[in-house]
Amino acid sequence: MTARTITPEEFEGTWRLLDWRQEYDDGRFQHPMGEHPVGLISYREGRVYEIATSAARPDFVTGGQWDADDAEKAMAYSTSMCYSGTYVLDGDQVVHYVDLSVFPNFVGKGLRRTVGWDGTTMTLSGRMEEGTPQARTVILDWRRW
Repeated sequence: MTARTITPEEFEGTWRLLDWRQEYDDGRFQHPMGEHPVGLISYREGRVYEIATSAARPDFVTGGQWDADDAEKAMAYSTSMCYSGTYVLDGDQVVHYVDLSVFPNFVGKGLRRTVGWDGTTMTLSGRMEEGTPQARTVILDWRRW
C-alpha cells in the first residue's frame, strides 16, 4: 500500500468496508467491529458520510429502539460507528471535519487520515488518543462499491 497525492475524481464515490483494525502503541491489536465488519464511506461534493458495524449484531429482545434494556443499547453503541461532515484532500491525506457523530468527542474535530492505494483497495490510517494508554493507529481498508 503506497501513499501518494490523490485527485478528487479517483477519491469521490462510495466505498465498502473490508477491514478495520487498531494497532495500539503497547502492542495490542484489535478488530473493534469483529473480523468481518460491514460499512460504507461516501465522499460527494465535499461531504463525507461513514457508517460501520459489526456483522453479527443481535436484535433487541427487551424492548424497542428507545425502551430496550440499557445493556442492549450499550452493545448496539459498542458495535457501531457513524459520523458525517466535510472533507478536504491534502496531498496523500484526507481530513474529515466532523459535524455529526454517534461518538460526541469527534464533533468539531478534524480527523486526519493518510490515504494508501494498491490499485483496488483504499486504506485510511490515522492516529488516535495520542498521549494516553489508548494511543493507537487505526487502519480501515475500503473497496469502491
